[in-house]
Amino acid sequence: MLGWSITFLLVAIIAAVLGFGGIAGAATGIAKILFYIFVALLVLSMIGSFLRKSGR
Repeated sequence: MLGWSITFLLVAIIAAVLGFGGIAGAATGIAKILFYIFVALLVLSMIGSFLRKSGR
């Protein structure tokens, strides 16, 4: 589960660099949306990981 959290974090950082850095140009809006989606998935994945570990 923590592996997924790291994956979502890396994808969110890449989306942020492309979206906020001006590299993507026309795709900036899509990159910003993806950034927030993957940040939300990161948070949910981390919460799920902590809940599973504390439930044992």
